[in-house]
Amino acid sequence: MRTWQVERRKRTRHLIELGGLMVKAGIIELTGDDRALIFGALLWMVDKLQSDQGEQARALWVAKGTRAFKAASAS
Repeated sequence: MRTWQVERRKRTRHLIELGGLMVKAGIIELTGDDRALIFGALLWMVDKLQSDQGEQARALWVAKGTRAFKAASAS
């Protein structure tokens, strides 16, 4: 297999995993799969992370995500 094919498969897998996180978090269902709403929320996250509150938001979100992953794996 060529290098570009391997890289493309890695990127595809990565994108699928990210989409899976959106589903797992319930975002798709809660937004009615409204792409503009989802994209706007992601842009809000970017703004928040780039703000003076970015480190606090990052710490909060990492802790919440870690707890959710642990809870899901315990189920």
